[in-house]
Amino acid sequence: MAELMSGMKRTAYCTEFTPDDVGRKVTVTGWADSWRNHGGLIFIDLRDRSGVMQVVFDLSAIGEKGFAKAEAIRTEYVIAVTGTVRMRDDDRVNPRLKTGNIEILASELRILSEAENLPFGISEAASVNDATRLKYRYLELRTPRLQEILMLRSKICHAARNYMDDNGFIEIETPFLCRSTPEGARDYLVPSRVHKGEFYALPQSPQLYKQILMISGMDKYYQIAKCFRDEDLRADRQPEFTQIDMEMSFVADQEDVMGVAEGMMRKVFKETNGIELPKKIRRMTYKEAMERFGSDKPDTRFGLELIDVTDLVKGCGFQVFSGAVERGGSVRMINAKGFYKGGDQAILSRKDVDALLPFVKTYKAKGLAWIAVKEEGLQSPIIKFLGDDLTKKILERANAEVGDIIFFGADTDEIVFASLGALRLKLARIGHLIPENTYDFLWVTEFPMFHYDETEKRYVAEHHPFTMPMEEDLSLLDTDPSKVRSQAYDFVINGYEAGGGSVRIHSQEIQSKVFDLLGFSEEEQQAKFGFFVTALKYGTPPHGGLAFGLDRLVMLLSGTEDIKDVIAFPKVQNASDLMSESPSPVEAKQLKELALKVELPQA
Repeated sequence: MAELMSGMKRTAYCTEFTPDDVGRKVTVTGWADSWRNHGGLIFIDLRDRSGVMQVVFDLSAIGEKGFAKAEAIRTEYVIAVTGTVRMRDDDRVNPRLKTGNIEILASELRILSEAENLPFGISEAASVNDATRLKYRYLELRTPRLQEILMLRSKICHAARNYMDDNGFIEIETPFLCRSTPEGARDYLVPSRVHKGEFYALPQSPQLYKQILMISGMDKYYQIAKCFRDEDLRADRQPEFTQIDMEMSFVADQEDVMGVAEGMMRKVFKETNGIELPKKIRRMTYKEAMERFGSDKPDTRFGLELIDVTDLVKGCGFQVFSGAVERGGSVRMINAKGFYKGGDQAILSRKDVDALLPFVKTYKAKGLAWIAVKEEGLQSPIIKFLGDDLTKKILERANAEVGDIIFFGADTDEIVFASLGALRLKLARIGHLIPENTYDFLWVTEFPMFHYDETEKRYVAEHHPFTMPMEEDLSLLDTDPSKVRSQAYDFVINGYEAGGGSVRIHSQEIQSKVFDLLGFSEEEQQAKFGFFVTALKYGTPPHGGLAFGLDRLVMLLSGTEDIKDVIAFPKVQNASDLMSESPSPVEAKQLKELALKVELPQA
């Protein structure tokens, strides 16, 4: 039968005790991590969130009744122990533990809760399949690794809050039940019981509310905001996620916002991991990032940069290359230096090279041309089409040497960048080119304002429709919208977009022009954004902001590659929670109250 803690109070967490506490009577609580019976002595490793403390039950010290109770303890029983801190015997010192040189000699024991046989051992959780671990998430959360990650998450939030508070920002909560503004990802919809047939949406971000707070005169806002997007899940994405969100008024330019964001990141990295950010974080335009790395969130910790050879192959005899150029595309290459050396030194075999073709095809590339530079000469299926002179020029531009292999992409810029950008990362992993335990920070700026959607036959906002164009590009709104650059900026860490934001449109005239370019009629503008459009009429200060992805920051600082590790109760690939078994059907009575009828698709 479970006992109560009446009269007992925890003195401290297990690992907070030191040799200075020897002789002190203390009380500790936690889970029995392991249990060893040595006749008249029982040793239990007691675990709490801080770590482990060895507790000794000596028959002569605790008595027969207490010893019998200790004999009944099994793994993951919850216990409270009162006893005296003492030094361990020399032969029992454990240098791997923080408390490896001390222990507690128990004088009183209470079993607060028993535990049935576990579906998996706590120390074995990492090797258990996802479905089982997440079904019993409360057990996995007992592992030191996940507890450390969640405590790191708390530290990041604490550091961010302190920084924002110290810099005059006000924490303000924005609503969870919002109007649906379906631009971008799908909304999670919430039916209204009071307004039959109408729906709220869970916020994809606090975007419009925080802009309205600037119109309201709040000047500097922040919140740690929960956001929701009904989209396909990946290793670094969940349907509900958390942002460190901020907005500020009277910004002269994007550097004002970026400066505040850098300051926050300096504090976060310093206080959580002791990492010093550079005094000046590099800036790189979107155009440069795409042309050099094939990505708007480039990992710049290694080379393998893209090299443009469009000018060399224009009009050449190899139709794959020349045809791509004629259609308005480009031809670019990556030189994987030293990847094709002979014998045991080879990083890529011919079989490995062939296996890269289906990989780039997932990024819509139609093929993957290559040239290998070997001691005995060149090996390639395409050099016969290029000719000696053109091949020589390509090799010179690639700075090619013996042992190198050059890969080519030829298609639209979009496909070339996507496929070679992904190939670059894959090659870096294959060649172990990415340094461990390093952080590289980068601002990517001057994103395109729009891209033209061939399916919808209209311009679509690259980020969102509230981003201010670059001042020097304002005239292009009337003449060539495709060339308009935005005052948007992303904070990139090790190839991940850790945060992003923009200077916002504060002019009603410019906002209306952007809505027009996006194909919104005046009626649609009012229907989707009416409250915001109206607010713009009543005095709007220049403002801008940014949001950091908290989950992604925790991933980067903890070293995990799975976002499920940094969220206490995550969802799986199909957006379900295996522990609580949600989503789930609801009673017919609830549906009737909401004026809803469920019609499942036919199998």
